[in-house]
Amino acid sequence: MSDSTANMQSLTSLTVANATAALEQGVAAIRAGQAMFDLRNIQAVDSAAVSVLLAWQRAAHEAGVQLELRNLPPMLKSLTKLYGVCALVSPSLADCAGPAVAPGVPPAPPAAAEPPHHHHH
Repeated sequence: MSDSTANMQSLTSLTVANATAALEQGVAAIRAGQAMFDLRNIQAVDSAAVSVLLAWQRAAHEAGVQLELRNLPPMLKSLTKLYGVCALVSPSLADCAGPAVAPGVPPAPPAAAEPPHHHHH
């Protein structure tokens, strides 16, 4: 078993079709002492992906490991937000807790570069 598979980089999808295999792969990696999964290569996700991530976290918790999920694809991040489990899946994700605007930072002013368009009839 090479490092890349232990790092979960071999995973290209996280869907109903391969959820069980991915889950087992992840749990095996956790039990083998893996504490960081790199998910950068995942191209396909569906609702099953969230269940798998939560199950990995549960397995890690039982193994006494703080599991870190890195490089979640944007689709996967938005799914975890949709289900309200973003913080559970990956507490280190800064954009989990709500709007992407950092506290105390005012939203960017609207671009005033263009003059208003006058319609000539």
